[in-house]
Amino acid sequence: MISLRFISALILITLTFNLHAQKETTLRIVQTSDVHGAIFPFDYINNEAVDYGLAHVLTYVNQLREEDNQEVLLLDNGDILQGQPTVYYSNYIDTLESHIVSKVMNYMDYDAATIGNHDIEAGPKNYNKVRDEISFPWLSANIIDERTGLPYFKPYTILEKNGIKIAVMGLTTPAVPNWLSPNLWEHMQFNDMIESASQWMDSIRINENPHVVIGLFHAGHDASYEGSDPDKPFNENASALVAQQVPGFDAVLIGHDHSRVLKKVANSKGDSVLIADPGANARFVSDISIRISLDAENKIVSKEISGELVPMQGFMPNPQFVSKFSSFTQKVEEYVDRKIGVITETICTRDAYFGPSTFVNLIHDVQLGVSNANISFAAPLSFDAIIQQGDIYIRDMFNLYGYENLLYIMKLTGKEVKDYLEYSYGLWFNTMQTKNDNLLLFRKNESGSILINDKNRATLQSSFYNFDSASGIKYTVDVSKPKGERITIISLEDGNDFSPDAEYNVAINSYRGTGGGGHLTEGAGIAKDELQSRIVNISSQGMRHFLIRWIERAGRISPKEKKNWKIAPKDWADKAKEKDRKLLFGE
Repeated sequence: MISLRFISALILITLTFNLHAQKETTLRIVQTSDVHGAIFPFDYINNEAVDYGLAHVLTYVNQLREEDNQEVLLLDNGDILQGQPTVYYSNYIDTLESHIVSKVMNYMDYDAATIGNHDIEAGPKNYNKVRDEISFPWLSANIIDERTGLPYFKPYTILEKNGIKIAVMGLTTPAVPNWLSPNLWEHMQFNDMIESASQWMDSIRINENPHVVIGLFHAGHDASYEGSDPDKPFNENASALVAQQVPGFDAVLIGHDHSRVLKKVANSKGDSVLIADPGANARFVSDISIRISLDAENKIVSKEISGELVPMQGFMPNPQFVSKFSSFTQKVEEYVDRKIGVITETICTRDAYFGPSTFVNLIHDVQLGVSNANISFAAPLSFDAIIQQGDIYIRDMFNLYGYENLLYIMKLTGKEVKDYLEYSYGLWFNTMQTKNDNLLLFRKNESGSILINDKNRATLQSSFYNFDSASGIKYTVDVSKPKGERITIISLEDGNDFSPDAEYNVAINSYRGTGGGGHLTEGAGIAKDELQSRIVNISSQGMRHFLIRWIERAGRISPKEKKNWKIAPKDWADKAKEKDRKLLFGE
């Protein structure tokens, strides 16, 4: 007969065994996002050294990898193929070599990445090439290949670290078709993020049974951004909505909006989900720490999740990294240092917010010159850029034109041209009731005061790259009148009559031509599915290519401030301009 003392000892031994059988692991998940070509410790646009970029990130990650008792995952959240001349050079200049992004990310030993909208903007030749060259999965569960009905990219991946099974699901903002020419995303269908996350979460639970689930979403945190309705499907910035509405995620790592965010939200089951966004250009990384204990049966006993956003400013660039890619960076330096012409006066985007500007007019001139269109629409594509008087180099073209847009020629009626401009200036200018009011539309707090950011400056209510002006017509903008009633088109610039019933060829960039910003759809009232039928021609090269060739042919550029449009009442606008420049730029 077994004694009570023996049974007690057996229980004690069993409890002790189970206690020691528990395995504790700390996962460190490092996220980069919206790197935009900031790979090396140098800004090739502004010709200056910088204290951020992937060379700095590698130093930080290697330090974590050298620490005992933790496992490190390195993830990227998209938008790396556009921005600096480094990636432009691989995208369009030297296309025979392996892509610099593939080489760098493989060298850094990334574990997974999600594709972003600007990666798709680089075109199928580039994103398919990079996908084939990288040694880790490129993710997106909601981009479907229309030819097969399956995800175009891998929907999720399973990573194992010290017996811990980690599922990483990728999602991409579904708003890509609103911004990019269809030839850049051929055969792709973009599904709603919440619906896709729910579908693939079920699959992960059934087929994988992971210990940790990470969302790697290239979409912002603010679902109401610029008036969007969070309750409508296909939201551009649905990352936080997914975290809240789709149970199962331990952390949701986000990007796209260039905001630095670190917070916890509750999902529909009441569980806490950590949200982290490191912002852009590898100035910061997200560092998520997950401390997890498993029992002898590999089941979760406990899980603790925390995180921080770590600035790269305090880390030196990895010297081996810099050395390994020095031959490539030398080629990029030689490329951006190539002189293409001379400009006789300094131009800057600051002037573009307060009337006709030489900066934007240069874009208008090239668009009209290349297309032979009647009218051009263009906006400043850099918030605060300057090109100094004197020699012009390739690098200056990245300040002049910051995106890889194609040039469209579209057929619009005179009424649609006017309505387009009404919409644009409605995003841009305040309705002034007295001469003491602001000209620009600034963001305001609940009490109606202008919001001031951490640089002690005011912020615009809408995105500056949506502030389209026109060339080819003469018109006035009366800011004393309400939105929708401000524009008076006097004539074409050549003196011929302008008619609301006539049709005009309009030069416009591909972002706008596919509906980006809402100028054609919400403004001109053209149905989204009608836009393609309005296209007369699409350029085979990006706008930056045409700007370079235009300046090379001219040799010497003498910008002139065309005064084809003006703001009324003039004395009100002039007074507000001085005040608003101080608010916006600290002048």
